[in-house]
Amino acid sequence: MRIELEKRPQVSKLFGLLSPLLALALALIAGTIMFAIMGKDPVEALDAFFVEPLLEVWSLHELAIKAGPLILIAVGLCLCYRSNNWNIGAEGQFTMGAIAGSFIPIVFTDWHSPIMLPLMLIAGAVGGALYAAIPALLKAHFNTNEILTSLMLVYIAQLFLDWLSRGPWRDPQGHNFPQSIDFPPEGVLPAIWADSGRAHWGIVFAVIAAILAWFVMKYTLKGFEISVLGQSARAGRFAGFSSRKMVWFAFLVSGALSGLAGISEVSGSIGHLQPAISPGYGFTAIIVAFLARLNPLGAILSGLVLALTYLGGEAAQLSPGISAKAASVFQGLLLFFVLSCDTLIYYKIRVVWSRVRGGAA
Repeated sequence: MRIELEKRPQVSKLFGLLSPLLALALALIAGTIMFAIMGKDPVEALDAFFVEPLLEVWSLHELAIKAGPLILIAVGLCLCYRSNNWNIGAEGQFTMGAIAGSFIPIVFTDWHSPIMLPLMLIAGAVGGALYAAIPALLKAHFNTNEILTSLMLVYIAQLFLDWLSRGPWRDPQGHNFPQSIDFPPEGVLPAIWADSGRAHWGIVFAVIAAILAWFVMKYTLKGFEISVLGQSARAGRFAGFSSRKMVWFAFLVSGALSGLAGISEVSGSIGHLQPAISPGYGFTAIIVAFLARLNPLGAILSGLVLALTYLGGEAAQLSPGISAKAASVFQGLLLFFVLSCDTLIYYKIRVVWSRVRGGAA
């Protein structure tokens, strides 16, 4: 006996559209069971996750801060995944973008200019793109599995950041704390509404990137090329498209957006470089992309939902006393149900019974 997945000849458009909502509902049910097993009140826990962060103005600003990098990274991942390039290393590209953009204010401490911040943002995007070019090169020219290479590069980037923060870039006046000097005012991403909260322009960059990516996917030849090569590389070759060039395009764009998210997070929310700059944005953005059905505009809404789980996880630690690990499990459940619902909508499970003859045995 063996179990196979057989593609359905016809797929219900209604279920295709409702798949993310169904996955979210199943995740809520599974989360309720999980909280009950932990001995916590499920209603109180879900209220802390999804309601409390929306009741105060300052928490809405925090929601925008956390949604910004998630949306930016997810937009790049949508382009990657729709072209059948599986970039799992956005967290590393996020980190290298933060490092590359921080180079200017940390190394050139005596330089103060209005162009510092634009140069930092450009350097961050370039740094992320160059780091993403490594798995692109390995896949395009050596046929290496990009899932493994991009994922392994995440840990190299994180260790490199840790070494810089504790070593060459440590603030000599920082009382031995592992962090760089504080960025000057010219290197800090300003808040959108300084009087009401600290939400910065990173969320604006994310929304603009999502709109531009959606326009490219829907109305340009490059978007058509992404869709064709993603569905069938052979059909793309007949149309004159190059799979190798698409690998480079997808990884460079995705890496640039991840790098821009990294330097926006460091210059807008933190103000200096330190060993821990991300709660896992690069990995959570994978959930955002799939929850959005690989639609850049959908990444805005799904990014806000996943950002809400970050804030809700922090609130749940205070009120019902739920650990941060439980919030991570909840995010993982959401990804599991998204992939499961899509699989069962587009494929049907078939059990194949086969007898092993004596001679064959």
